[in-house]
Amino acid sequence: MKIVVIGETCVDKFVYSSINRLSPEAPVPILNPTQITENPGMAGNVVANIKALQPDSIISIITQLEHITKTRYVDIKTNHMFIRVDEGEEYISDLQWTPKMDVLLAEADIVIVSDYNKGFLNNSHLKAISKKSKLSVLDSKRKLSDEIIKDFSFIKLNETEYKNNLGINHSGLIVTLGDKGASYQDKIIPQNNPQQTIDVSGAGDTFVAAFALDYYSCLNVVEAIDYANQMASNVVNKRGVATP
Repeated sequence: MKIVVIGETCVDKFVYSSINRLSPEAPVPILNPTQITENPGMAGNVVANIKALQPDSIISIITQLEHITKTRYVDIKTNHMFIRVDEGEEYISDLQWTPKMDVLLAEADIVIVSDYNKGFLNNSHLKAISKKSKLSVLDSKRKLSDEIIKDFSFIKLNETEYKNNLGINHSGLIVTLGDKGASYQDKIIPQNNPQQTIDVSGAGDTFVAAFALDYYSCLNVVEAIDYANQMASNVVNKRGVATP
């Protein structure tokens, strides 16, 4: 299986800390770091999930040159995040289209666009990618239009993203609903085995990777959403950004 993932990547860094007292200088907790973890994030997490679910797949990733880091400071006891510090997003160079991309897209069995709307991709890029791909899934944080999305096979949005795009019309629109499951064509595909939610970081990346892989195998949207629900449920009961 040949898969192309396109979008911004980052390092997801979690600084787990013990908290035993408040600062005498201000009414804020003092965090004492005890453990630090780092994982590939955003489109990088989509790739990590594909590797976990389909280890023998051939994956190409197209991403920005700049280094982005998202650092979360978290209470190790409660997993409560106190602050997130994002670095490296001040200027992201945009995608420079090359003939190699035409070849990659034409040969790919699946193309996943993980568009975090940081400046790497623009509307013209999205339209070109969808037109050149056989099976394409868009997971986007930007304001969308029917013109942008019409040639994608599927569009995956969470509830907040969907509310920001109420005007769009697409037969392949999937809206994830957390522990309630996901909706598709006005039907709810429930989360049949909900898990205790510890951390939702990266769960959307897991869903889109799992859905694309399973749909390619079975060509059944509802079955693929059910599988993606299961895989997303598998990761939200783990700390940080995890894979199934």
